[in-house]
Order: sequence, then C-alpha cells, then structure tokens
Amino acid sequence: MGSDLRNWLLLAAAIALEVTATLSLRAAVDHPGWVALAAAGYAGAFVALAVLLRRGAPISVIYGVWSAAGVALTAVLAALVFGEQLTLTIGVGIAIVIVGVVLVETGSPHQAPDAHPASVDGDRP
Repeated sequence: MGSDLRNWLLLAAAIALEVTATLSLRAAVDHPGWVALAAAGYAGAFVALAVLLRRGAPISVIYGVWSAAGVALTAVLAALVFGEQLTLTIGVGIAIVIVGVVLVETGSPHQAPDAHPASVDGDRP
C-alpha cells in the first residue's frame, strides 16, 4: 500500500473519529455516558493527525480537509441523528468552507515529502 494512500486513510480515520466524538458530545446532553466516547474520539483524532504530521503531510492540507469534512459531516449527521435543522444557509456555509479549503490547498506551495522543517536553531530534526 502506498504512502499517499496510507495518509488518506489516516486522515479519513481522523475525520471519522472527530465526527463521532462531536456527535457523542451532543448525545451526552441526554445521556452523560457518551462523554467517554467523545473524549476517546477526540484523543484518537489528534493522535491520527499527529501521525500524519510526523509522516510529513503538510498541515495546511490535513487540517483543512479534516476541519471542512468534519463541519460538513457533523452538520449532515446531526440533522439525521438528532433532527437538527439543515437549512439552505447552513448548506451554503458548508460549501463556502469547502471552497475555502480548496483555495488554500491550490494556493499553497507543496513541500517535498522528505523535507523536514528546520528547528529553531537551524538544525534539521
């Protein structure tokens, strides 16, 4: 399996964990036991994001996709699971977030996969 595919799978896992955690947090309003799943989901999402950064994935890409996908999926799933409103305005807002992420991604210079940022004192890590 290629490194790029593994990165996308890790990113998908981070998104799924974050969305699960956020929906669990909402469920905890009525049933406090869901807080444990929320905490575990957020912790897992941050671990997956940290692994992606360690593998050299650019933060602008992973954070942008993670946050935009999280917003969109959470809004849609909250409407389905909890009956929250999904209005045209919310849909337009989600579209704007997605367009913003695409603009950030296409406007950012790409770092070579084996390049590492210099540390504060100028040495490579």
